[in-house]
Amino acid sequence: MANTYKNVKIDLNTTNNTVLYTCPAKTTAIIKSILISEDSNNASTITVSLTAGASVFSMFFEKAISAKQTVELLDSPVVINTAEIIKAQAGNADRLHVIASILEIT
Repeated sequence: MANTYKNVKIDLNTTNNTVLYTCPAKTTAIIKSILISEDSNNASTITVSLTAGASVFSMFFEKAISAKQTVELLDSPVVINTAEIIKAQAGNADRLHVIASILEIT
């Protein structure tokens, strides 16, 4: 068994639903933190979802992010399994950055 700490980051420069992280094969991942930062001095919203096969589960739906604010979305860790996907979608393009801290267990 190996533990690997990593971070993933995206600049949400569109309003498309964007993959933040996909859990690799033979891996369980613990999402420790999801930070959202607004850097355009304009409020926006973010939607974060977990895709498991054909099912999509909402983690945060249109969560308000104030101008120049950084928000930690998670109060506690979230476990995801092989092939599950975390996606993020901004309400407005070119306003939000996302950084997730992840522990992968193989």
